[in-house]
Amino acid sequence: MIFRGTDTTAILMEWILAEMVLHPEVQARAQAELDAVVGRCRTVQEADMALLPYVNAIIKETLRMHPPGPLLSWARLATSDVELAGHHVPAGTTAMVNMWAITHDADIWEKPDRFVPDRFVEEDVDVRGGDLRLAPFGAGRRVCPGRAMGLATVQLWTARLLHHFTWSLPEDKIACDLDLTEILKLSSEMKTPLRVRATPRIVLPFA
Repeated sequence: MIFRGTDTTAILMEWILAEMVLHPEVQARAQAELDAVVGRCRTVQEADMALLPYVNAIIKETLRMHPPGPLLSWARLATSDVELAGHHVPAGTTAMVNMWAITHDADIWEKPDRFVPDRFVEEDVDVRGGDLRLAPFGAGRRVCPGRAMGLATVQLWTARLLHHFTWSLPEDKIACDLDLTEILKLSSEMKTPLRVRATPRIVLPFA
């Protein structure tokens, strides 16, 4: 539980920063929202998150494109042959939910391979299990027990990191150098660890 609670959060933050580097216009819009809501005289607080729809949309779009747990832990074993949704499932088959395939399905999402946070501004999709188009924490009785804490942590970290810093590639790198190849271990990680440059925007203690 400790590993899954830290590993997935850290990996999601890495994907968020990678997308911010690749989409500076998205990053700038999020920072404008943060400056308008929070200002530059204090740091972001948890209570601010409800007033930051675009920052929240960035998190949801990253969860859609790069779900840390692409195969949900809903493994089920067929104990007998069964016909399910037009498919024959033989006894002994283990089935899992492929959330990555769902979140990249063109029948469900318009332009699924493009990073478009605005899709979640236009439609506020519930990522906590209420909408199976995007259920990175699972759903139902066996939903991830750390769902609320994990989401709150990522929201606050994302907001503070974007509020305090502008993120860009190192001087010796260009956008095409950033490798978004995924590798599936226990979570879906970046095959090449992210290297970025953080330029301070405001100088305040993280409190």
